[in-house]
Amino acid sequence: MKDGFVSVACGTPKLRLADCNYNAEQTFTLMRKAEKAGAKVLVLPELGLTGYSCGDLFYQDTLLRSAEEALSTVLAATRNLEVVTAVGLPLRVNNKLYNCAAIIQKGAVLGVVPKTHLPNYGEFYEKRQFAAAPEENGTVTLLGKSVPFGNKLVFRCDTMPDLALGFEICEDMWAPCSPAVDLAAAGATVVGNLSASNDIIGKDSYRRQLVTMQSAKLLCGYVYSSCGEGESTSDVVFGAHQMIAENGTMLAERRFDGGLLISEVDVQKLCYERRRTQMFDKTPVVQEIPFSLTLSETKLTRYVAPQPFVPEGKEDRDARCREILLIASLGLKQRLEHTGAKTAVVGLSGGLDSTLAVLITGLAMKMLDRPMTDIVAVTMPCFGTTDRTKNNAVILAEQMGATLRTVDISASVRSHFKDIGHDMEDHSVTFENGQARERTQVLMDIANQTGGIVIGTGDLSELALGWCTYNGDHMSMYGVNASIPKTLVRHLVAYLARDNAKKDEALHDVLEDILDTPVSPELLPAVKGEISQRTEDLVGPYELHDFFLYYILRWGFSPRKVYRLALYALGKQYSREVILKWLKTCYRRFFSQQFKRNCLPDGPKVGSVALSPRGDWRMPSDAKWTLWQAELETLE
Repeated sequence: MKDGFVSVACGTPKLRLADCNYNAEQTFTLMRKAEKAGAKVLVLPELGLTGYSCGDLFYQDTLLRSAEEALSTVLAATRNLEVVTAVGLPLRVNNKLYNCAAIIQKGAVLGVVPKTHLPNYGEFYEKRQFAAAPEENGTVTLLGKSVPFGNKLVFRCDTMPDLALGFEICEDMWAPCSPAVDLAAAGATVVGNLSASNDIIGKDSYRRQLVTMQSAKLLCGYVYSSCGEGESTSDVVFGAHQMIAENGTMLAERRFDGGLLISEVDVQKLCYERRRTQMFDKTPVVQEIPFSLTLSETKLTRYVAPQPFVPEGKEDRDARCREILLIASLGLKQRLEHTGAKTAVVGLSGGLDSTLAVLITGLAMKMLDRPMTDIVAVTMPCFGTTDRTKNNAVILAEQMGATLRTVDISASVRSHFKDIGHDMEDHSVTFENGQARERTQVLMDIANQTGGIVIGTGDLSELALGWCTYNGDHMSMYGVNASIPKTLVRHLVAYLARDNAKKDEALHDVLEDILDTPVSPELLPAVKGEISQRTEDLVGPYELHDFFLYYILRWGFSPRKVYRLALYALGKQYSREVILKWLKTCYRRFFSQQFKRNCLPDGPKVGSVALSPRGDWRMPSDAKWTLWQAELETLE
């Protein structure tokens, strides 16, 4: 439960129709397994103590009395268990019969939730036996005790207030006005659904969409457990569909197999997103019921992507690349049209970022039905430029059909250093930034010459770390890469390389060589013709920084939680010491470099993380990182 992670479980025990004693034994056996596995919340199927498909046997006092006795058996057998469990059974209340979920913990009933929406079509005829939940909450006497009864109950953990539980039953999720809407608006961060949904062709896909969308629109964890083996197969088959979703993402899923399905819901993350979006503007009136859990560290089993910005499947990754390229090129197309720019000026270094920028510019020109010669590609060799990067820049421009200009800035930079009295042997930040600013001046002046605009090449990762020269490569007239992280830049270029494999072999080959070139600003003299300055040796691996930035910026996680997730997802590639070292660097640079981001040029947002001071990220340049630094020091 540390860091907001709560272990939740779906359970589908084997049952025998109308054999409540047997079903009770299967229920508490599964509860014990869930407790042993560390689960704090367990959702069992609809009417699990009797079986869902009992039909008119639900009219029989013998079955109804036996169901309550079975619940008593379960309570006695689990009086020492902390796991909060939703158990399904029929209950008589004021001469009506309700399809209910009894929420139990430590041998006591915390509350009873009746089903609101009763299906009465096709193979379902619940209105024949059951009544819909009353509009207002009340109480019911169950096993000699008065307990809360209604569909407006929220169960909140007093030792972990971010964990609040709500429950609905099967059809409730399918209805336009689901009870979960009000429960989530009233604070429920995890919603359980006790279900008995039969399987026919295509229904599993529809259920999956409902569950993921319910969790997405309600910003909640959703735990769905349907019945399986033991239900009547006279006319239908129940496939034990189990699903655990969180904010639109399926964390775990299983069908046609009973037992337990376990994953972890991050309630801290959900609460953050609710605060950020302020999605719920009204708080419905519900009854809150407290319960307690012993706080302990939750063992993570859920998948955490090592590269959260990059889809892992090729098909999904290619689709993401196509969409990003379309968004970025449409943004540039609009800017070129609006400004009436005659050219688009791009500084080509032979590196990944400038390559992606010129490729996006080419796509925008195609949209405008303009010739590639309207792209002015400028290569500006200086002290650190290698033959490899210079040649790749030239080949790339030529293969695209761009107008190529080569401006050797060495003499200009030497003259400038002479003017300001800087020693050429002093390879300090002045030596590096003097070259970067000279290159930007050249680009701006060529844009003036040609009636064009300068296309920025800096990516999201560099902007977050401040790895750019103020008023150097930091500045442009439209930054097409501004919200694209470095790990994704590589995949975008690789996608375009594959796309050109058959159409233009030479273009494909140069893109592949650029992909193989170490990331470098090439601002220090080369050594024996090879790049001497490798960015990732200086600021750290971009794979790590992009991972850190995703959870820092998108979810607001604390340093401790980011570190924990990085160890979990990337601990096999990097040691604890390396991860912590670069995490400290990430925070230090992020806070100290905000002044560069506060005056960024325009650029299109393509993903959920962006740093535009006009859009996603507003932060004072003089904010201190003392609090974050102090927490980082405790991780050593």
